[in-house]
Amino acid sequence: MRQHIEQVAKSPPTAHLLKIWRERADDVVERAVALQSIPAPTFAEQDRAEEVSRQFTAIGLADVEQDAVGNVYARTPGKDPTRPALLVSAHLDTVFPKETDLTTRFEADGRIIGAGIGDNSLGLAALISLADVLTEHDVTPACDIWWVATVGEEGLGDLRGIRAAVDRLGKRLGASIILEGIGLGWIYNAALGVRRLRITVEGPGGHSWLHPAPPSAIHHLLKLGAALVDEIIPPETPRSSFNIGLIDGGTSINTRAPKASISIDLRSVDRATLTALEARIRDVASRFTLAPGLALTIDVIGDRPSARLSSRHPLVRAAQETLATLGGLEPSLSIGSTDANIPLAAGIPSVCIGITTGGNPHTTSEYIDTQPVSLGMQQVTLLTLVAAQNTVAWSQWLDDEEAGPG
Repeated sequence: MRQHIEQVAKSPPTAHLLKIWRERADDVVERAVALQSIPAPTFAEQDRAEEVSRQFTAIGLADVEQDAVGNVYARTPGKDPTRPALLVSAHLDTVFPKETDLTTRFEADGRIIGAGIGDNSLGLAALISLADVLTEHDVTPACDIWWVATVGEEGLGDLRGIRAAVDRLGKRLGASIILEGIGLGWIYNAALGVRRLRITVEGPGGHSWLHPAPPSAIHHLLKLGAALVDEIIPPETPRSSFNIGLIDGGTSINTRAPKASISIDLRSVDRATLTALEARIRDVASRFTLAPGLALTIDVIGDRPSARLSSRHPLVRAAQETLATLGGLEPSLSIGSTDANIPLAAGIPSVCIGITTGGNPHTTSEYIDTQPVSLGMQQVTLLTLVAAQNTVAWSQWLDDEEAGPG
């Protein structure tokens, strides 16, 4: 694999593209800052999506359009349209409410601080910039490349954008590369499974002084929450977690709550363990005695499948060798909950990679380091061209020992 990567990197057309990023990394950063200034909370990504669509159209990409959920699609035609296509994707949404201050701050050391600058404004900027450079320099990849900006990657978006993209394109795809702004030096080849539940208790409610008899939904839900905390102990191996992250309910301080809910986040590297944790929660809830007049329901509000791509798969090895060849880095393999969960679970070889280093994601002090952006763009460029050459072989590669669901 290393020899193949080096040959592609040294070929005159590719070598020219790789050199470009030493000169134009600042353009990628500038694009990222401009995108970051457009609010895009999950379920409200339309303004940013329209800007991405405008840029795809200005580049001259084929088949630019949005789907029903809000994803933006574009295509670079390949030399052989019958070959399995390559998906290159980045998500549009952020975790921040629309009213969040999106001012960016530039530090003397090249660091840029701003809510959502790395997650995922830089990933989006990298997606658009790579499509732009390939078009500008008349590069025709071996297969079609679909560029997709997805909605709903964060939180309760539940990966709805990439689900729609895989439903639409999945039968045409031989591989996919998911881009995040932060994470250079890490290759996510495994998908962390996530199951999210909302437990709701409902009843008649009433005035806390005038009508003391009706039971309070909040009182009983707190008791159930305490029972869950006592009884649900996730295993350390396989690594798993249980968290009650949200409590909601009530109408006023002097009202016996007619409705209350808790939202639970379950995670595991193993699909069977995740299912077992959910079953235990449902068992505890079924054994919990409710006061007369109260009703309890459990709804699944998030389901991110666990899966993994073998560390021996050529796409994983290519991602590793690309960084080693370009920057002398020894990248680490990791597991995460990203848009890659969905194509991986669908059996499409996929990795998620980052464009630069950074930190404090999901906070208003999130930051990226601008100096490594050129290396990150070289990485995604080389990996994209190599992947486009190999979608036929890579989509058929099997490793019974490791590949498949987590």
